[in-house]
Amino acid sequence: MDCPFDCPYLQEARKHERTEPLDPETFPNRDIQVKEEFLEDHEALLVVAANSLLRAALDTPGAVDRDVRDALDGLIRTQRTLQSGVYYESRPVNALANRIFGDVQRRLEEFRVREPELGTTRSRDSDVLQMLVFFQRMELDRNNGRPRGRAFLDFLRAFLSEPEETVAGPRASSLIVP
Repeated sequence: MDCPFDCPYLQEARKHERTEPLDPETFPNRDIQVKEEFLEDHEALLVVAANSLLRAALDTPGAVDRDVRDALDGLIRTQRTLQSGVYYESRPVNALANRIFGDVQRRLEEFRVREPELGTTRSRDSDVLQMLVFFQRMELDRNNGRPRGRAFLDFLRAFLSEPEETVAGPRASSLIVP
């Protein structure tokens, strides 16, 4: 059974999940450094990449964290080949991951074409690669290890949503005081 992300039981269970701390030495693509300064300087790319991953996964029925991880792996391999001057897509074999791969790739390219209109400098291929590696590491960190887990997708959803107070103003107390 797939719970909606706002299921109170699922939210409570996520608070109590225990995961082993990750060893950065086991991360894939260790040759690519992603620094906090890079994320700050490329905030628009960060938000677009996060939104692209989340939208693509939510638009793909049955997609889970593992599918997003496979899509990210293919996207990273494709970006690495682009840097060598060869255009070769490393599409995932997994059909769900393949769909996510295509959607994310299309959305990132649309963003890169529109960047000058938005008043930002066009992101380089290496910037996109670094951002994808960042999200690959985030997925590994947030993944709860369950085969049908969606903890990373829930993390992206929470990251992209604005706090209710900024959208609707502060909430009134539901407690009735005489």
